[in-house]
Amino acid sequence: MTDTATRATLDLDGRRLSYLDFGGTGRPLIALHGHLSEGATFAPLARALGPTWRLIAPDQRGQGESDRAADYSREGYLADTEALFDHLGLNRAVLLGHSLGAINAYQFAARHPERVSALINVEGAAALGLDGSNPFGFLLSLPYEAPTRAALIEGMGPAAPYFSDRLRQNPDGSWRLPFHPQEMYESENQVHGDHWDDWTATTCPALLLRGTKGVIAPEQATAMTERRPGTRLVELDADHTLPTSAPTGFADAVRTFLTSL
Repeated sequence: MTDTATRATLDLDGRRLSYLDFGGTGRPLIALHGHLSEGATFAPLARALGPTWRLIAPDQRGQGESDRAADYSREGYLADTEALFDHLGLNRAVLLGHSLGAINAYQFAARHPERVSALINVEGAAALGLDGSNPFGFLLSLPYEAPTRAALIEGMGPAAPYFSDRLRQNPDGSWRLPFHPQEMYESENQVHGDHWDDWTATTCPALLLRGTKGVIAPEQATAMTERRPGTRLVELDADHTLPTSAPTGFADAVRTFLTSL
């Protein structure tokens, strides 16, 4: 792994998918971030795993440096992942995902089991949002862009501390969020559902990482481990955002699992 990741882009019919390649000659590990995040969140993990593993982390559609998409469907996300595998010339790789990315990862594995040698599911439930609730309601009141950075931060109100360090400047000098609030709200709606069939469809080695203050209930985590062969459960005393709220424990758990492969 190099100290500085290389940013590259993949053209998907005129839509740019940006990704970070942390380099090195190690085994490939594709890391998919969650909603309201971006590939750079895995930089500490890449440092912890190098040089044994070459970590590649895309900015998923509509987030970070990747272009906004016409839709945020399940199949859209999975098509992006397949295109990245093809672009990188990877017939097979370990696939890690957090939250949205975790569901994308195990659904991709369910459709392309021959391409995923192992799964790392970080806080990706097998069933979620079945009550119709959407935790991203607060996004609907956020501005997407503003003439100045200060104005955008002011417009975000209490949400500003969570996103102010990742704002992007437009070519015309205005500023924007690294995602469109309405689009992420809709993306969250579309990731909800009963995905048990996808979670249990594969038998490759899998690590389920759960935060004790996260979104997966203890009983669901136990069932996810028992119903899917080859799955081990590790729980960390942290919230849903394990890669950032418990970076050391997260990296240690991932490294231990990868070493066992």
